[in-house]
Amino acid sequence: MADNDDFLSDSAAMFGEENLDDGTIRYGPLTLTVAPKEGKANTLMADHLFSPSLLLAELIERTMIPLKGATVVELGAGCALPSLLSSTLADSPSLVVITDYPDEKIMNNLISNVERNRPHYNPCSTVRALGYEWGQDTRPLLDLLPAQQPSSASSGGFDVVIMSDLLHFDRSHDVLIQSLTSLLRKESSARAYVAAGKYTESHVCDNFVREAHRAGIALEEGEVEPVWRGALEVSGGGLDLEQLGVRKDMCRWWVGRWHETS
Repeated sequence: MADNDDFLSDSAAMFGEENLDDGTIRYGPLTLTVAPKEGKANTLMADHLFSPSLLLAELIERTMIPLKGATVVELGAGCALPSLLSSTLADSPSLVVITDYPDEKIMNNLISNVERNRPHYNPCSTVRALGYEWGQDTRPLLDLLPAQQPSSASSGGFDVVIMSDLLHFDRSHDVLIQSLTSLLRKESSARAYVAAGKYTESHVCDNFVREAHRAGIALEEGEVEPVWRGALEVSGGGLDLEQLGVRKDMCRWWVGRWHETS
């Protein structure tokens, strides 16, 4: 894993994925920090804000990822920009569950982000943060969902699963897909939103798409316009409109849905 992490760090730097200057980013009303560059936070790259999170945040801000009233879970959230931003919007989700690896430093930073920004959340949106390791029992996450109607109990799960910049962990594709299929509601309207940086090699992304399809989820790649279209102010880490457009263009993203529904 260490060699892979070094390669990822070097590759990410080539694409402009530098550490934030003071570890802080401001996006609209949000003030977010990244985890300290120590231990698991360093190994799992939770000490960075990568471009795929910015891409998904812009798409959420522009309602190109519709989340009004939805139940949402984010896996491997890092500083949780996409999911936290969704909770501040007028058309916010009803429930946002934010997860990352259950390491003390990673979770302390994540929980701090959740609590610091709580005054900005839409009152209609409940926001929770939990430690979760991919491939493990998802019941603690599913138990946070509102009670299902008896007629839909068999399709229980989240309306939306967000996965930002997780595909480079290629040796974890199997457990990541296991968690995805367990958490995504078994209905045709449920969606997964997956984004990756172009520093993640194409064959790695292709493998994830192929394995997800075998597990029942079809991933359709979306277009990326190399111009920043968000209206909210973004600052920190030297980010300006030009840099936001450049970093957005260094991403790929997919929309996932069940290709077989029961």
